[in-house]
Parts: sequence; C-alpha cells; structure tokens
Amino acid sequence: MGEQDGRRERADERADRRWNELLQEVRVVQTGAQVLFGFLLSVVFTPKFDTLGDFDNGLYVAAVVLGAASMGVLVSMVSLHRAVAGQHLKPRLVHLANHLLTVGVGLLACTIGCSLLLLLRVATDTVTAAVLTTLAAVWFLCWWLVLPLVLRLRVPGSPTGK
Repeated sequence: MGEQDGRRERADERADRRWNELLQEVRVVQTGAQVLFGFLLSVVFTPKFDTLGDFDNGLYVAAVVLGAASMGVLVSMVSLHRAVAGQHLKPRLVHLANHLLTVGVGLLACTIGCSLLLLLRVATDTVTAAVLTTLAAVWFLCWWLVLPLVLRLRVPGSPTGK
C-alpha cells in the first residue's frame, strides 16, 4: 500500500482516484473553452466583423486557431482513455493527462488573451486594450500559475517544498 500522500491505497486505486479528479477538472475547463470557442465561431458572422482591420482580423484568426487547439488537447483525454481502456495503463495515462491538461489550459489562456485584446480593441483604443489585456494576463498568471506554485513550495516533504 502506498502512503506517499497520506492515503492507504494501492497504485491502481490511486490511479483511479487521480483519473476521476482529473476528469472533474477537465469538465470545468472544457465547459469554459467550449463556450468561448462557440462565441468565437459566431463572431465572423456579425456585421462588425467586416470592419476589422488586418491586425484585428489576424488576432481573430489566432484566437480561433488557439481555441480549436485547446479544445483538441482537452478532448484528447477522452480518446486516449478509450484507446487504452483495459490495458492496465491508467497510471501512465494519468501522468500524460496531467501534462495535456496543463497544455490545454495554457492554450485556453492564450485564446482568452487574444479574444480579450480583440474585443477591447473594438470597444476602446489600442493603448487601453493593451493595458487591460496585460493586466488580465497577469491576473490569470497569478491565479493559475503563481498561487499553485506558492502552495507547492509550502508543502513540507514535496519535491519543491521545504
């Protein structure tokens, strides 16, 4: 029985638990990504879209491509699970899915950044849009990267902790 994290569970039980936890996290992220991606797909059909300049059009294309890429990575965990179901590979699948979720969230953050910059450039001036998008990016970095890193650093006995 492994007790690395204070639990008394076998490796397969730990993998099952971690897989279920990961799926719950993916569901939350995936819902937001789907809503944003759906919104992005509809923008091209609005009358305002034809008035976008080259930079804003490129920004829109980047947001759509990044949104599609994030959806591809986030949904890949389902197809991976289906492909290896019953092969006794769940611990490896959990490890890979952790990395994929990180990539998917990173792509989603880039999608949000491009979308926000585009929206703010249409609604305000370029400088205001750049400042507000930068502040939003810092906000996301604090919550999505810095806070988790600080928490990991404070956990005694962890590889990165004291």
